[in-house]
Amino acid sequence: MFCAGFFQVGENAFSFAIWFNEPDTHNPTTVVWMASRDQPVNGKLSKLSLLNSGNIVLVDAGQITTWSSNTASHAPVKLHLQDDGNLVLDDPQGTILWQSFDFPTDTLLPGQPLTRFTQLVSSRSFTNHSSGFYKLLFDDNNVLSLIYDYDGPAVSSTYWPPPWLLSWQAGRFNYNSSRVAVFNSLGSFISSDKYAFSTYDHGTVMPRRLTLDSDGNVRMYTRNEVSRKWYVSWQFIFDTCSIHGICGVNSTCSFDPRRGRRCSCLPGYRMKNRNDWSYGCEPLFDLTCGGTESTFLEIQGIELYGYDHNFRKNSTYMNCLNLCLQDCNCKGFQYRYAEGQGFSCYTKLQLRNGKSSPRFTGTISLRLPKGNNFTKMESVRADDHVCLVQLRKSYVTKPENRYVKFFLWFATAVGALELICLSMVWGFLMRTRQKSSADQQGYHVAAFGIRKYSYSELKKATKGFSEEIGRGAGGVVYKGILSDERHAAIKRLNWAKQGEGEFLAEASLIGRLNHMNLIEMWGYCAEGKHRLLVYEYMEKGSLAENLSSNTLDWSKRFNIALGTARVLAYLHEECLEWILHCDIKPQNILLDANYQPKVADFGLSKLQNRNNLNNSSFSMIRGTRGYMAPEWVLNLAITSKVDVYSYGIVVLEMITGKSPTTGVQNIDGEESYNGRVVAWVREKKSGRSWLQHIIDPALQTNYNESKMELLAKVALDCVEEDKDIRPTMSQVVEMLQSVP
Repeated sequence: MFCAGFFQVGENAFSFAIWFNEPDTHNPTTVVWMASRDQPVNGKLSKLSLLNSGNIVLVDAGQITTWSSNTASHAPVKLHLQDDGNLVLDDPQGTILWQSFDFPTDTLLPGQPLTRFTQLVSSRSFTNHSSGFYKLLFDDNNVLSLIYDYDGPAVSSTYWPPPWLLSWQAGRFNYNSSRVAVFNSLGSFISSDKYAFSTYDHGTVMPRRLTLDSDGNVRMYTRNEVSRKWYVSWQFIFDTCSIHGICGVNSTCSFDPRRGRRCSCLPGYRMKNRNDWSYGCEPLFDLTCGGTESTFLEIQGIELYGYDHNFRKNSTYMNCLNLCLQDCNCKGFQYRYAEGQGFSCYTKLQLRNGKSSPRFTGTISLRLPKGNNFTKMESVRADDHVCLVQLRKSYVTKPENRYVKFFLWFATAVGALELICLSMVWGFLMRTRQKSSADQQGYHVAAFGIRKYSYSELKKATKGFSEEIGRGAGGVVYKGILSDERHAAIKRLNWAKQGEGEFLAEASLIGRLNHMNLIEMWGYCAEGKHRLLVYEYMEKGSLAENLSSNTLDWSKRFNIALGTARVLAYLHEECLEWILHCDIKPQNILLDANYQPKVADFGLSKLQNRNNLNNSSFSMIRGTRGYMAPEWVLNLAITSKVDVYSYGIVVLEMITGKSPTTGVQNIDGEESYNGRVVAWVREKKSGRSWLQHIIDPALQTNYNESKMELLAKVALDCVEEDKDIRPTMSQVVEMLQSVP
């Protein structure tokens, strides 16, 4: 499963590393350990050696030792890579002298403990593997913590667990000095301070890794062996703007499901390095110390955490202002109301850890020079600016003998002439042969790793599009058997307005999405006016079919609701692209052989309406009567909460067995739709034993009452008329996982 060797980290720059032996060349190499990550070696004459003395050394260009295991042994030793990813140096008695598991970089593997003596340090960025600014370690209170460390003690802070909570308030236990955390291949993580979790896909042995990413968040990744892709199965922090330093100094962070995380410079400041937000923003002004030369710009909805110079309880706004003016180093002040403390004043020496927080009961006042016109923030999507600096290593050669140099050039010229002759003969022979089998099939792999099919191939696979298995506004789905004998679902799209290049760019987005509860796309066809997508085939059909045939017990229904919530949270909050489904209904939730849900038709709103969410046809394309949120009818702004509403209706349908498209009987006996389904459940909820009155008769009394009651309450929260009251899908996941 693993490889060890030299991994290229820049131009002529290499590090000795361990990585997953992934056969799919379209995936980037997943590095799990690296020696001397901050001092890569040259691409020439560098080597890793196991010496007779029992020491491992990494030598740069045959001259300088940049890394060593610092071991010694009089007995014979061997260095071997185990199948759990651990590189081990031991002797014939099995005594371990050194192992990579004791020196992690930014990743833990199953069975690899994090202890009091080790820590994870993030990479600088996705492309720069040198040490970054974030650390995962056990602090002095025995609590597993995340620390932002930009410049040593000057700029260092704990941001997880939330620093304003005591250990016991955060659910941690600090009276245990063992300090160890570990996880297994099933997806269970446990720490000695009582922090524990199980991944979304817990229970199956799969390749997994726990990585402290360059953005300061710790994520558990699981590898889908079929698609050969990694997906996030858990993360420590869901509010990524709470991570300290995420946008640097003099800035603020905001998260929007539509646009992702965005960093903005505070008024009067500009981005310091256009390639890297960690540098933050720099002032556009010079501020003198005199109080008469300063003014204050008051901003609401923004909170700056930490770096307070003065703190005053029961302070007036003017007292706070004057307190800042008296300090030449004061950059501004935060003025807020706190329960039991009244209005409090915090003067700031640094403007860090800014976060957009509409619920923040206070203001931030920036100190600016008089006569300025700074009122706006420079806002840039955080993912648009990442550190892409390439490392370079120079190599100095020794003086060469001119005779040796001449013979080297002569030999090279003769060899090149021979190659040219051989290639000409080979080309002549190949032109006399028939085309390769790959050419005969018209097969090629797109840049994003999914297959391109011809229209004739898919027409043959579906027997002329004869067996229809589904239909929606976007197109018709047919069952097919591909040339490699795989059963597939082939969606024939109703529209062909996009050019092939634009269609492929959008299809590549869907191909890159990875989640165990998303239907997997295998390929596409873009030929003439034809646009088709090829998906995996689901043996158990749709949720709608299974509900009508009464094949689902309560546990299957609960797991389907949980799996669907997880994948919607992924689409809304974890993708680099903002994707709304806009047509969540039982017909678009498919079930595999184990009744695990897989959401279909995701991303087609992206294909059809990219950057055009206000299109008047959007609701007609993506909505389905009975499951549509009120925003569509009232012509309100479309956000991720439309999917939350549709999800709530689907869950109510799973609980009651009553479809909003066919109606239910309310208390007065009249048939009603959609909103009346919700009202009918709410009417029952006001009485005693209300769950018994709404539960699907097919379940009878064979269900877990606490879990089904929680599911019903969550569904009712999701179908609130006011979209701002509805929870996010990540909050839904947390609520459903709150019961054992």
